[in-house]
Amino acid sequence: MLALDSNFAYFDTALSPPGSHSMRVQVSHLSFAYSNWPVLHDVSFQANGGEFLSVLGPNGSGKSTLLRLLARILLPEKGSIMLGDQLLSTFERNQLARIIGYVPQEMNLFFPFTVMEVVLMGRTPYVGKWGFENAEDIQHAQKAMEHTDILHLAEKPMTAISGGERQRALIARALAQRPKILLLDEPNAHLDLSHQIDVFRILRRQQQEQGITVVSVSHDLNLAAAFSTSVLLLGRDSAGAGNTIVAAGPPENVLTPEWIRNVFHTDVHVDRPIPRGPVRISLALESSHNEKRDSS
Repeated sequence: MLALDSNFAYFDTALSPPGSHSMRVQVSHLSFAYSNWPVLHDVSFQANGGEFLSVLGPNGSGKSTLLRLLARILLPEKGSIMLGDQLLSTFERNQLARIIGYVPQEMNLFFPFTVMEVVLMGRTPYVGKWGFENAEDIQHAQKAMEHTDILHLAEKPMTAISGGERQRALIARALAQRPKILLLDEPNAHLDLSHQIDVFRILRRQQQEQGITVVSVSHDLNLAAAFSTSVLLLGRDSAGAGNTIVAAGPPENVLTPEWIRNVFHTDVHVDRPIPRGPVRISLALESSHNEKRDSS
């Protein structure tokens, strides 16, 4: 939550008109529990086609679970998820693979696939009946690797590259898939600051130019403020039945000192260095110091 470089204030957050790939995501009264442990309760929201939506909240607030429900890796106990005008549950698996790209935090690899082989996995929904990639598939894979700055690693085994490079390979695999909806579970995990910014720029470019709907889970409030068109803030509901949406809307309306204090139990400063630029969040160290001194 520490404030990042004020250069974020110069990022242009204006939206281009959504392209032909736009698809709306609508979630209604969604609930989910692991065994007897309620995680999400009565979650409802809508991500319009071509929107960049960031899902924020403390550890254990159900962010990754929500993403897995959107990817149909998990099935909800109650409620519904609509993609466009169709229920998520009614899509055939191969049809869904052409619509949703999912980037997990990590990928367990049991074989030393090369980076190119992993990225080409994103083309699986498009390969012919013989299961071989054609020149177009390879072109999409190379373009995705160029976007994520890993083309030079194409022939290296995934097991021989760094965690940050593996993360960029997973993002490249999703981009090669050419999805209408891109779901990312902490896409900046394992990345240094430069590549964090580069990856979010890539995601925003896909959202603006291709009209892709991006839903990103993140712990970084400043990246969310700089790149998102809207934000969901997850937290415990008052009845203790699970986590729900406690605030939603444009970043400047949600990422306020009051909401952040209520959800993260931390005091922050929020300012806007450049008019019409993104808000900037920094720890209120003086306030935290005074609270500790008063309690001693």
